[in-house]
Amino acid sequence: MPELPEVETTVRGLSKVLKGRRIQRVEARRGDLRRSFPQDLGQRLTGATVTGLGRRAKYGLIHTDRDDTMVFHLGMSGSWRINRPEIETHDHLLLETEEGTRLALNDPRRFGSVDLVPTTELSQWPAFAALGPEPFDLDALELRRRLAGRSAAIKLLLLDQGIVAGLGNIYVCEALFRAGIHPRRTGGSVSLDRLKRLIPAIHGVLEEAIAAGGSTLKDFASPDGELGYFSKRFDVYDCEGKPCRCGGTVMRIVQGGRSTFYCPRCQR
Repeated sequence: MPELPEVETTVRGLSKVLKGRRIQRVEARRGDLRRSFPQDLGQRLTGATVTGLGRRAKYGLIHTDRDDTMVFHLGMSGSWRINRPEIETHDHLLLETEEGTRLALNDPRRFGSVDLVPTTELSQWPAFAALGPEPFDLDALELRRRLAGRSAAIKLLLLDQGIVAGLGNIYVCEALFRAGIHPRRTGGSVSLDRLKRLIPAIHGVLEEAIAAGGSTLKDFASPDGELGYFSKRFDVYDCEGKPCRCGGTVMRIVQGGRSTFYCPRCQR
C-alpha cells in the first residue's frame, strides 16, 4: 500500500503539472473505486483552476479556486500517471488541463477513493476529524501522552491513525529498528528516553524515503513513471533471515494481520 512518502512523492509530482492550471476535462471511466465517485465530480472540477496541492496522512489533496478540494487515496495499488501514450484498462479517472496535459488515476485493485470536499470543511470531514497529528508535527512528550496507559504493542499503536496519522507498516518497522525498540513492547511502557530516540527515527526514515521517491514493492510509481528507491535501503523490512549489521538475524512476526520485521538483538 502506498504510505506517506509515496503519497508525498505523488503530490509533488502532480503539483508540477497541475498547480495554477485550469482543468479542461474530467472523465470518470467507471462509477466507483472503493466507493462511488461524487456524482457532481465532473461539474465541479471542469473549468476549475488548481490553486495548490497537499497531503493529509495518506490522502492527497488537490485544491481549486471553487473552494473545493479533491481528496484521493491510492488504496493498495493506485498511482497517478502523466501523459501515458494510451489509456489503460485500469485508468479509472482522467483529468486534462487546458494545456493538454492528461493525468490518469490507475488502480488495478480498486481499493482507492476519490472525494470532493468543500475546502473550508476539510478538518471536519469525518475521515480527517478522526486523525491524529502528522508525524512531523509530533514530539516525544505528545507521543508519550498519546501512548499513556496503552497495553497494545507499540508497533500496532503507531499504525493507529488516531494516534499518529500517515505512518504505515514499512516505515514503522524501519523506525522502531533505528530507535532500538522491540515491536511487541507495550506502548505505555516505552520510556520518554526511548521516545526521544523514536521521534527522530520516524522523521529520518520518512525524510529519506521521500527524498528517494518512496518505496516500490509491486505497483507504486511516481506520476512521471519513476520507481521509488528507498526499498533498496531497508534495514529490516522484508529482510527475514538476513543478517543485521549488529551480527544478529532479522526475524518476522505477525501483528494485527501484518508482517513485522525486526532484529531481536538490536531491539529491546
